[in-house]
Amino acid sequence: MKIGIVAPYWNDITKKELQAIARLAEELGYHSIWVPEMWGRDAFSVLSVLALSTERIKLGTGVISVFSRTPATIAQTIATLDEISNGRMILGLGTSGPAVIENWHGLKFEKPLQRTREYVEIIRMILRGERVNYSGDIFKLKGFRLQFTPPRKEIPIYIASLGPKNLRLTGEVADGWIPFLIPRSGFKDAVREIASGAEAVGRRFEEITVSPYIPVCISRKDEETSKKIVKEHIAYYIGSMGTFYYKTLCRYGFKKEADSILEAWKQANKSQAIMSVTDTLLNSVAIAGSPKEGREGIEELKREGIDLPILIFPPKASREMVRETLVSIALECLLT
Repeated sequence: MKIGIVAPYWNDITKKELQAIARLAEELGYHSIWVPEMWGRDAFSVLSVLALSTERIKLGTGVISVFSRTPATIAQTIATLDEISNGRMILGLGTSGPAVIENWHGLKFEKPLQRTREYVEIIRMILRGERVNYSGDIFKLKGFRLQFTPPRKEIPIYIASLGPKNLRLTGEVADGWIPFLIPRSGFKDAVREIASGAEAVGRRFEEITVSPYIPVCISRKDEETSKKIVKEHIAYYIGSMGTFYYKTLCRYGFKKEADSILEAWKQANKSQAIMSVTDTLLNSVAIAGSPKEGREGIEELKREGIDLPILIFPPKASREMVRETLVSIALECLLT
């Protein structure tokens, strides 16, 4: 089974730590390492370091907002990184949300679906080496062509999507799908939306890699703490990161829990918000606890038809816990 990881995004992480984690993941047989970008370190710069520190493991942006850079800039950068890494890059794109786009980037959160479609179309044209004459609703481009030939003309593009319209768009244009906090029981419904988008343009759903972000923390010594860390991570996203994740849980059968988490968070009652993440919800969207629970969680994902689970470590997971999780999952699922 293929398994990816998200590079830890501790505020005080060092270059040496990032390199060590990437090398360990490569040695243990992980498929890929993904670098997030929010309002911290620039993902492309970190990926440059990892590309020069590894040889085989694939490298992905997980994810770059389509509001953060022009499509040409993203295409140039991913093509350059693909050259540096000898053809190991995956481009993860998403829209982010109004809070980040308007209050951090200073742009209006307008036409996110159309913007995503045009980004994918333009980036593919650039990577193929075509002269970019493009007329869309948002971008009007003409005359330019990438000045060098990247090692691959078809770098995989994955889209982070949750809502029905965005899921259908993913089916139409993407090579992979990166959902987050979709309960296991909701995958089949979400997949139907993606499949309908794919069928509408004559594609097969099997062409799309299903690669959800799965919050994870494994500990032999302190299973309960590992679970609490993951529950806090889930509560944070439901309570403070806009309405996307709240609506997703409501859509897929966890409205009661989502309401309790959101209400507690609004009242600044963090401990109650964490307690509102039930064990049922935890086990539906994450993997936490003992190595045995880690193995069972990965096996369940495989049974659900997940192609590439991508393990994301909560920021409060310690260095020791991240290493133990990496090694434990590899021993249980990759090296057996």
